Amino acid sequence: MTQEQQQPARERERTETPAPAPVGGGGAQNTNFHFDMKETPASVTHHSINVGGKALKYTATAGRMPIKNGEGVTEALMFYVAYTVDGADAGTRPLTFAYNGGPGSASIWLHMGALGPRTVVMDPQGFMTRPPFRIHDNPYTPLDRTDVVLIDAIGTGWSRAADAAAARKYQNPDGDVQAFGEFIRMYISRNERWSSPLYLFGESYGTTRSAGLAGYLQGRGIVFNGIGLLSMALNFQTLAFSPANDAPYPWNVPTYMAIAYWHHKLSPELQAAIDRCQTDPDAPCAPIREAEEWAITDYAAALARGDAMTAQQREAIVNGLARYTGLTKAVIEENNLRIDVGTFDHELLLDQRMRVGRLDGRYALPEPAFPGSRPAAQGAPTDPASIQSTPPFTMTFHNYMRTELNYKTDMPYYTSAQQSGMFLWSSTGTTQAPGGPQGFQETISPLRVAIVGNPFLKVLVMEGFYDLATPYYQAEYTMHELSLPASYQKNISYARYWAGHMVYLEQKSAAKMQKDWDTFIDQTSR
Repeated sequence: MTQEQQQPARERERTETPAPAPVGGGGAQNTNFHFDMKETPASVTHHSINVGGKALKYTATAGRMPIKNGEGVTEALMFYVAYTVDGADAGTRPLTFAYNGGPGSASIWLHMGALGPRTVVMDPQGFMTRPPFRIHDNPYTPLDRTDVVLIDAIGTGWSRAADAAAARKYQNPDGDVQAFGEFIRMYISRNERWSSPLYLFGESYGTTRSAGLAGYLQGRGIVFNGIGLLSMALNFQTLAFSPANDAPYPWNVPTYMAIAYWHHKLSPELQAAIDRCQTDPDAPCAPIREAEEWAITDYAAALARGDAMTAQQREAIVNGLARYTGLTKAVIEENNLRIDVGTFDHELLLDQRMRVGRLDGRYALPEPAFPGSRPAAQGAPTDPASIQSTPPFTMTFHNYMRTELNYKTDMPYYTSAQQSGMFLWSSTGTTQAPGGPQGFQETISPLRVAIVGNPFLKVLVMEGFYDLATPYYQAEYTMHELSLPASYQKNISYARYWAGHMVYLEQKSAAKMQKDWDTFIDQTSR
């Protein structure tokens, strides 16, 4: 990789330091803060990379976009890194806006794990390597097909609201969509990209944001060729466990099965059957399909019957759950046939005194704290997958930004906005599921508006089998809630991966994801 650096960024050391420094306590109590909203020049550097045997010269632009109110006052600065191929026709070159979720997660994960031209070196299965950590040219970057803009939500990364009032305005579902919508409008205006094929690529809560953005911007005359939904969450009723909500339980069963398989907790018969599925990741896996069908028929019906089940019916469900989850019948009975994520994570490897990961069930670590010890520091990762991935991503990102992209600042980069003590996220002011203001958040409605209003819009849903944060089967169920005619349903496609929430951590899945996204771009941009 070669590099020529331009526009020295030393001034940024001063202008991006908050003025004055935030004061007050941590968390939502820290409401007395102010940041300098002066816009400074972006850092522009030039590089080259070889992708698929083809040399690409590209420009990296790292900076912060002003988000202004109707009176032209800057209320926030959103950090971004844009990668654009040199010499390409901006009018026809596809352009992808990408971001992670949380809410409160910076886009470091997609940036340094999947889409950027330089990514962190991990173990081939996605596990941490020995420090010090390194980056390398990303063989799976989609830069040969599309320019990419990585964006940090306000309050994450180096994106900041001017003060608490601006934070409250933008750190909620509706305000978040408005901020990203304004960023996209500003970017395509400043860079003459109004005629480019446009794409959204969101991960996790980023998919919630993408669905909201698609509907919001369509109402303002901006439409997209395609949307990539990675590890999707559009209907929070399918993710929220409670005594009054049985919806999530059936959708989790196939994921429980996949994770139990990884840890060799299924019967020899099922282990061997799923082993055979690994030879062709694109082909349907018969045991997984069996678990899916059982979950939405026998199991869902049993939960609906509740106490009206006969002893024989209950026994059949206990046996089925034990078969598909690898848990003991005693655990299933103790939890009244309802296994939430926390219970599964705790119980599956309890005999080894290990806990499996919510974001990626392949990861397993001893409990991060001793019983009775103090809780983890605010914003500190506690999930096994986060514990292993956060250090390599964080350390390589900082080194990369300073030494290769020449973006230098003393301001802390918040991989999680919870680290800042200034994150004022509120779930109010959002589209809710039927049932009034106490309903579950959902962005199915704006996505449907976007799809119906643009018959050329295509959607690619990408899910990992080992992901318990946004289980793949609930994602497919959610897309079937859109109530679309067959002519529109064909615009939605699906891709599954033998990986977790961040499917790109696993090398084979990263290669497959690149192939899937490249094909999607090719089919929708012409």
